[in-house]
Formats: sequence, C-alpha cells, structure tokens
Amino acid sequence: MKKLFLFLILSAILIVSDGQYSVRLVVTDIATKQNDDIYVAGNFNNWNPKDENYKLKPLGGSRKGVVLKDIPAGNYAFKFTRGSFERVECTADGRDISDRVLDVTADASVDFVIAGWRDDYPERPKRYSASPQVKIIDTAFNIPQLNRKRRIWIYLPKTYASSSKTYPVLYMHDGQNLFNEQTAFSGEWGVDECLDTLQQITGKECIVVGIDHGGDKRITEYNPYDNDKFGKGEGKQYVDFLVNTLKPFIDSKYRTKKGPEYTFTAGSSMGALISLYAVIQYPKVFGGAGIFSPAFWLAPQLYTDAEKFETNNNPKLFFYAGGNESATMINDMNKMADIFFKKSNYQLRRLTDPVGQHKEKYWRQEFPVFYVWLMN
Repeated sequence: MKKLFLFLILSAILIVSDGQYSVRLVVTDIATKQNDDIYVAGNFNNWNPKDENYKLKPLGGSRKGVVLKDIPAGNYAFKFTRGSFERVECTADGRDISDRVLDVTADASVDFVIAGWRDDYPERPKRYSASPQVKIIDTAFNIPQLNRKRRIWIYLPKTYASSSKTYPVLYMHDGQNLFNEQTAFSGEWGVDECLDTLQQITGKECIVVGIDHGGDKRITEYNPYDNDKFGKGEGKQYVDFLVNTLKPFIDSKYRTKKGPEYTFTAGSSMGALISLYAVIQYPKVFGGAGIFSPAFWLAPQLYTDAEKFETNNNPKLFFYAGGNESATMINDMNKMADIFFKKSNYQLRRLTDPVGQHKEKYWRQEFPVFYVWLMN
C-alpha cells in the first residue's frame, strides 16, 4: 500500500512538472552601449520593456543573459530593449527587425547578437496616413470614472455627409493604432482604408470610434480584475465610461443606430479582453465583439464570469489567435470560445492563423473577415 501511495505521489509530481522548461537567453555581443541595462520583452511578460524580472545579468566578459524558468512548450516572441521600445534593438543600419521567435520543446541555451539600437539612429518621421473620413473628436475627452482624459477618434462612412441615414457603431480600443501610421506603435490596423473599400463592396456601413489607450495605465484600464503583478483592475470603470459617458455623447452628436444589435466593440490583446468583458457586463448595450489575440492569461476570472453569463440578446463573438503568439494563446482562446459554444443563443466565429504573431500586421489582415461576418 505504501509503495502504491509513493508511486501515485511521484506520478503526480511528474505530471505537474512535465512540459515545463527553462530557457537561457544569452547576448554574446552588443554593437553599442554595452554597459547599459538590457531587458527582454515578449509575449511571456506582456511585452513589458522594463521588467526587472527579465533583466539580463552579466555572465562574464561581454556576455549577458537571463533565464526563462518553468515555461510550457510552445512558440515565444520577444525582443531585447534598454528599458523602452524607443530603445529597442534593430539592424546594424537602423531598420526595424521582426520579433525574435523561439520554439521551446526542451531546456535550452540560445545565443544572440544585438546589431544596433533604435535610438542610435535619427528618428525617421512617420507619415500621416489617416483617410479624410477620420477626425479627432477631442484630444482630452474627459473620463470621469477614472479622472483622466483621452484622445478620441471617429471614422464616418463616405455617405455620412451626403445622406440622412443612421449607422451602427463599432467602439475600438488602442485608438492610436487604428487609423494613422504616425501615432501607431508598430503599424496601424488600416481600419479606415479597409472600410472605405468594404463598404463599397458590401453596402454595409459603420461608424468606428477609437479610444486611445492610457499608456502606462493600459494594462489596468483594460483589466476588470486585480492582478498581483500589475495592480488594481480598472476595467469596470473604463467600460462604465464607454456606456455611460462616451456612447451617450456619440449618440447625441452623430446619426447612430442605438440598440445592442447595432453596437459593437473590438480590440487586440488586453483590448480583446476588455471587449469581451464589455459584452458580459453590458449585454443590453453591446451586441457583439471582435476578440483578437486575447490576453486571457492576465484575467483568468473572466472564464468564471463567462460561464455564469446568460443573455437573450444573441450576441456575436469573433475570436482570433495566431500560432506564433504565446504558448497558450490558441488554447486560451478556444477554452473561452468553447464556453460560449455550449450556450444556445450566441453567434460564434473562431479563426486561427498558424503563422500569426502578436502584432498589428496580423490583426489588420483579419479585420476584414471580422467586419464582413459582423455586419452580415
């Protein structure tokens, strides 16, 4: 009996530890600023460019390294920084580089060379790329629920000025990245150009409202739950702002269709998380959501709230995830989508891209699929 008990304990330990690996990232050569602190930012730490837990330590000579401990098998994307994305690594001639991608299947030690830093090169001005259909409503729109101010964008269909029609409204997060290359962090979604084309083809027109994220407040504003690492969640107050302040303003100033069957929300990563939460929290306001590469790992409580959630409004939920994001991204997405799939009164679409990475380029590619599905 004792042997059986010992066997069960050992089996449990092996099961728990199975698939957890340690990977050492070693920088063997750095082109410039060798004495500066270096960090690794990736989909394993929410792309935090100055995470002290991921700061490289001296290994002797010019070598520096960091160990990623107890991570599951899968694909991990990352870059090296000197504390911010203004000081991120680049090529030897100043060009941006793609995310480094590591396929983890076992313990490993991998060497890297940093060829240059972004701030070693004069900043090349980005072009202003927003279409004439895009305007800025306010650069300091008041958010009374959080005692903050924020820039708000709006896209109006080409027919808006010449007609008396009313339009559905799509509220999107991370407004900096939606319309304009000049304000986008890593390329824009191209929502305006996409809709200019799609609305001509499909005849399905829509107003889009973009809300800028709050910079260092982004993670807490887009998380309705407290997090040990990032702090007290402010997502409920943010969604209250959308419903009780911003939407009434938009409905009073523009010709909108106001019911939940005409009101939607969408975003990526943390913006995807808060989009789904908005539908759960206010099903009589939001009738659908675009959930791109959701960061559910930062808010596991959302699974419980989704299980409990019931509504008769037949919301539409579009889920997307890429195969080259975090190791658990697709599984996390499918776990959430399956919760709603088992419910009877939801319209669901899920989409995966085996080579998709956690960046705007891939969300831009999938946005037209989402829009056509949503409007049909």
